Parts: sequence; C-alpha cells; structure tokens
Amino acid sequence: MTITFELNGKTTTWEIDPVETLLHALRRHGLTGVKEGCDTASCGVCTVLLDGKPVPSCAVPAGRVDGHAVLTVEGVPAKARAIGEALADEGADQCGYCAPGLVMSLVAMEKELDQPDDREIASYLAGNMCRCSGYASQTRAIRKYLGGES
Repeated sequence: MTITFELNGKTTTWEIDPVETLLHALRRHGLTGVKEGCDTASCGVCTVLLDGKPVPSCAVPAGRVDGHAVLTVEGVPAKARAIGEALADEGADQCGYCAPGLVMSLVAMEKELDQPDDREIASYLAGNMCRCSGYASQTRAIRKYLGGES
C-alpha cells in the first residue's frame, strides 16, 4: 500500500504493509527517536503529533496518516534540545527512554495551553510514563522550560 503524507514538514511517500503501525513504519524508515514501549498505547514513549495532536504511534495504523501531517522528535531538534536540557537540569531525565514522547506531548501542550499550572501539566502529560525519575522533577523542568516557576 502506498501512502503520501507530510513528515516533519516534508511531503513523503512510503510503501507500507496494510497492517503496519505508524510506530513500526517510522522506525523502519530510520526515525528511531520514536521509541517502542508497551505496544498498548499506555506508556507514551511512542508519541508523535498527528495533525498537531499527540497520539501513540503504536496504536495508529500507518495507512491512516495518508494525506495527513506527522511530526516526530526528529522534526523539532531545537525544542527537543531545550526540553532535554531543562529535564537534565532538574534530574528528570535519567535513562532518556521516555524523553522523545514527553517532548512531543510538551510541544503539543505548548500550542494548546497558555501558561498551564502544575495540575494542567500533570493532566496533559498523564499518558507519558517514566520509570526512572519522579514526576515532580519533570513538572519542575517543564515549568522552567515554559518560563515559569512552580
């Protein structure tokens, strides 16, 4: 099956297996910033933006993105670096496995929420699991990244 879609701002055409997930298609095409975690849409490590909304790429059939826009962590290098530095400064990024999905959720949150408080941040990022660090340090890092202290 052939799909044509916007990937990180560029028109892209891929041949995919009709039953392939977006996660597996992205990784097969070298976008390894999209991590594979639970494969049940529960952990958030595979989060990408589909038409600007965060989605777990493990739960999206690749064929569904035909004619749509997909943004991965590879498409936001400056934001990823800035968010990663904020996480590291607060000790909130230990192994880093969850970071790409967290970055993409935060990119979407920035567009949707204006100066969110800690409760709104926690609610928005509820689908992003981290097994290494506490969520308090992530929240502190996000507040600092967004330009406000908690």
